[in-house]
Amino acid sequence: ENMFAAMQIDNLDYYAKPMNCPFHIMIYKTATRSYRDLPLRWAELGTVYRYERSGVLHGLLRVRGFTQDDAHIFCTPEQAVEEVVEVLRFSYRVWKDFGFQDIHAFLATQPTKSVGQTDDWRRAEAALQQALESEKIDYTLEEGEGAFYGPKIDIKIRDALGRSWQMSTIQFDFNLPERFEMEYIDSDGKSRRPFMIHRALLGSLERFLGVLIEHYGGAFPLWLAPEQLRVIPVAPPFAQYAKESAAWLRARGIRATADGGRERLNAKVRVARTLKIPYLAVVGEREQSNCGLTLRRYGADRTETLSREDALQKLQAEEEARIYAEQ
Repeated sequence: ENMFAAMQIDNLDYYAKPMNCPFHIMIYKTATRSYRDLPLRWAELGTVYRYERSGVLHGLLRVRGFTQDDAHIFCTPEQAVEEVVEVLRFSYRVWKDFGFQDIHAFLATQPTKSVGQTDDWRRAEAALQQALESEKIDYTLEEGEGAFYGPKIDIKIRDALGRSWQMSTIQFDFNLPERFEMEYIDSDGKSRRPFMIHRALLGSLERFLGVLIEHYGGAFPLWLAPEQLRVIPVAPPFAQYAKESAAWLRARGIRATADGGRERLNAKVRVARTLKIPYLAVVGEREQSNCGLTLRRYGADRTETLSREDALQKLQAEEEARIYAEQ
């Protein structure tokens, strides 16, 4: 019910793609697979489309066309626990790297209406539970809240405003392997259905960016900021030195720009503060003469005049330290 209506082209029905899963399955089916080939792990940044009702659309957080960091793992039942453990480690590392500390896992089990064999459900649920417990991850059990096609782990994060967001997901699927008649040849020579695991780490990239922006209030830590430093000349005669300084920093890995516009100094500073750029570097006659920069950290009143080499070392040290708490 969330798919867009069909479009007729040359008397054929075309649909805006609602999911990436069948395409990975068709790749799987291009060859005969053995248990020795498994696990297979295929990932893509795939754009999909859902007909979300207008009342639930919400900026980047709920959109009709979005890109997922989508992946599918095809494995034997015996490989399931190890594969889930690796995805859990991957997920938690990603969220901690981005500065989220309040992370919680939810294990959802077989609902009343479901597809697949009961034994497979129990084995899949046990694999998810064993993976969580082996990683010593606290989780909440949600009885009967799994998808109709398989049990799942949802990972939710809490942002700086205390709001909870469901982001990463790890889902077993007993529906699609059956419908697409997926098989692999086991060690006894018999054909068996592989386990299929859906996994997304960031989920919707649009929603992830929205959550990330709101978590930091737009004031990204230095290592994450798209623009790390803006060089501002105090007057037009120093615009060339500002441009040269920005280029010098960029050549050494700092994402720096120079504001060579005609506005006055105060106006340029206001714009940079509005953009919440981590560092401003103001340059005038003194800085030009000494080949230096006067730095001001976003949110701080104190300035610091350094040589360009010392300023570079300061920025690199902060970037490598991955400091999350802003001043």
